Amino acid sequence: MVISVPRLVIAAPSSGSGKTTVATGLMAAFASRGLAVSPHKVGPDYIDPGYHALATGRVGRNLDAYLCGTELIAPLFAHGARGCDLAVVEGVMGLYDGAAGEGELASTAQVAKLLRAPVVLVVDASSQSRSVAALVHGFASWDPEVRVAGVILNKVGSSRHEEMLREALDESGVPVLGCLRRAAQVDTPARHLGLVPVAERRSDAVDAVGAMAEQVRRGCDLDALYALARGAGELAGAAWDAAEAVVSSPPPPLPVPSLGAAAPRPPHRPERPRPQTPDGLRVVAVAGGAAFTFSYAEHAELLTAAGAEVVTFDPLRDEQLPDGTGGLVIGGGFPEMYAPELSANEPLRKAVAELAFAGAPVAAECAGLLYLSRELDGQPMCGVLDVSARMSERLTLGYRDAVAVSDSALAVAGTRMRGHEFHRTVVEPGAGAAPAWGVRAPERRVEGFVQQGVHASYLHTHWASQPGVARRFVERCRTS
Repeated sequence: MVISVPRLVIAAPSSGSGKTTVATGLMAAFASRGLAVSPHKVGPDYIDPGYHALATGRVGRNLDAYLCGTELIAPLFAHGARGCDLAVVEGVMGLYDGAAGEGELASTAQVAKLLRAPVVLVVDASSQSRSVAALVHGFASWDPEVRVAGVILNKVGSSRHEEMLREALDESGVPVLGCLRRAAQVDTPARHLGLVPVAERRSDAVDAVGAMAEQVRRGCDLDALYALARGAGELAGAAWDAAEAVVSSPPPPLPVPSLGAAAPRPPHRPERPRPQTPDGLRVVAVAGGAAFTFSYAEHAELLTAAGAEVVTFDPLRDEQLPDGTGGLVIGGGFPEMYAPELSANEPLRKAVAELAFAGAPVAAECAGLLYLSRELDGQPMCGVLDVSARMSERLTLGYRDAVAVSDSALAVAGTRMRGHEFHRTVVEPGAGAAPAWGVRAPERRVEGFVQQGVHASYLHTHWASQPGVARRFVERCRTS
């Protein structure tokens, strides 16, 4: 099979140069021309794909060579871009920045090479003129396998400033494909973990994406950019397929009845029979809404391929879990911003606790860990885990090599996975009697909790790298 979707990688010399504005604006501008645009983001970022989805009407997808391995980048790209006229890939950090101490691994440059895609460099030109040519020359010549095929100048101050920049870049041999002036209306509010997600400001986000598209239409040569995208090299190989991934994954071992230190089930929370769907499988409920916006689209696809009916619910609004829930997935997000509202929804907190204490499989990552805690910043949470969570001044950020310490609903002990941490909260204690993961770097430690069917941890993982995780989870839904 040959993958020939036209594609561009939007990169920058550093974070803060305007990649998200340009990439999202390009996606929306091309979509407004009637093109089916496939949006992608390099790295583990959950927030930018929400803006990409708003711009294109398609699911925003991540391409992370650290979490998934280099061999899955092209197949996952082809899966997301199937049937599209154009794919736009937003980079991460600076063009050549990747996993710490791992060379080019997980960098935008590496993904561009794996996709055989031309790179458009977004340069913040606000404090330079002729020096821009030296900067672009350096990035274009650093790695001969990376094709820096054009520049978009951002935050240009005036017509005279633009003229000086263009004159300088004439000597670099890299064409200028766009020039954007400073524009406050395209700015997106941010807080402690980056941009505010679309789900929390949808109306304003729609306006912001519209402004980005208009700025790009005015300032960029869309025809030249599309021609550049059409010149991307062909890729050999097949698109990733969730059903094939699940079938080819190792069969899950039989579940272990008691996994680690199980919290006692209070007498007033009797075990309830959980109704089944007509085909004998139980629903897997996935937390969503404004407080739980972090998830990879492939997780739901893998769960569905494994035989589950995936139903999204909103812990801020829904007072009960979806009918027939036999398993629960609570991903990342910002529960710390909604702690009073989450706490006030006592019926749902009790329903979650009852499900967990009954032994159903529950997979909780980061925000999910906080929601299952006894309290978050003094506000009562679900009380599934006897831990206290609070905001912290310290940002915990980085890729992690991990190994499963305890048998759980997700994996058998010894399973190796790569993950990512990104939070400004702490839980005390940080690990239970049966920890979820052993982590090698930046320091050796254990973290997280395995308790009955619960697997709760700060670690974000990408299940495409280990499809057996979804298969095992659904098997636990059948037998728990």
